[in-house]
Amino acid sequence: MRPASCVLAAAVVATVFAAPSHADADTDFAERLHGYGIYGARDYNAWIGKLTCKRLLNGIDHNAVDSAAFVGKNLDGSDAEQAWQFVGSALSAYCPEQLVVLQQAGGQQ
Repeated sequence: MRPASCVLAAAVVATVFAAPSHADADTDFAERLHGYGIYGARDYNAWIGKLTCKRLLNGIDHNAVDSAAFVGKNLDGSDAEQAWQFVGSALSAYCPEQLVVLQQAGGQQ
């Protein structure tokens, strides 16, 4: 398995099996990101997460690779693995119906 496939697979597994908490969606999202070592302003990260969903819904990003590229450009100091973790977390938190794009990306690797 190539490294990119491993990262994607780990992001999917972590996203699907993440335990929900009882806080609001933005707080849950921030806590999940902190688990990946992704910090920054909570509201900014939530905005980027919601925007990731909107870009997929509106066809601006056509797949998870496009979404990860968008996130990577908008997160200071993040690497490719964190961009994928962010995308998986954003989809899980804000638009779980879009999680299929992660599965599709895993099949393309």
